[in-house]
Amino acid sequence: MIATLWQAARTFGSGLLQLVYPGVCWACQQPRAELCGGLCSQCEQQLTNDPHPTCPRCSSTVGPFVNLADGCMNCKDESYAFDQALRLGPYEGLLRATILRMKSPAGIDVAEVVGELWARQASERCRALHPDVIIPVPLHWSRRWRRGFNRGGNLARAVGRGLGVRGRVAWVSRKERPAPQRQQAPARRRGNVHRAFQARRGLDLRGQTVLLIDDVLTTGATAHEAARALRPARPAQIAVAVLAHGK
Repeated sequence: MIATLWQAARTFGSGLLQLVYPGVCWACQQPRAELCGGLCSQCEQQLTNDPHPTCPRCSSTVGPFVNLADGCMNCKDESYAFDQALRLGPYEGLLRATILRMKSPAGIDVAEVVGELWARQASERCRALHPDVIIPVPLHWSRRWRRGFNRGGNLARAVGRGLGVRGRVAWVSRKERPAPQRQQAPARRRGNVHRAFQARRGLDLRGQTVLLIDDVLTTGATAHEAARALRPARPAQIAVAVLAHGK
């Protein structure tokens, strides 16, 4: 019931904004004659154009002739609790600017629009994983309260709707509030989020494939810790899907 009311409120809010700002693209914020899902064709192309080959283990950009059997130069010496990672694109240009906008007061709507775009563009790759459940990497409750929403949860719900897969926002929680990862040197990021997450008590994921959703993956430390919290639930596979891979 609550979820239904929330979705109705979201639909009403989006419709009201379109009345106030008709024909305005959510990404470039410019009036456009034609929009698809709230985005103009130019922005949709920029957000989804990833011309680079990527590492299937960590989603880093790689060269065309790199041997990826054991991962790329960025991850082959790393141990991850997740099995693979895929991205919408590199953390640059319009995609980077859009992800940063998700932290603004308008972020809740931007996350919905980008999540729906993500589901459309990555549906074939995501469906190939045969995910049974979608779980976002959570914010600490204090950050979620300050922002007023959980962008990961909004992304997970939008992707879940597109794929027809359950999104479970409360199945993993952040029990610690470490310093922001972007403020840490790469070598310190694992220690900064060590055991920062916990799975719901009694969670049973035996034989299931989990799609773990986040906005940006850089070293993989945060995704690793979130996946590690899920491992006692015995999922068959954990894949990480991110909007962007950063350097």
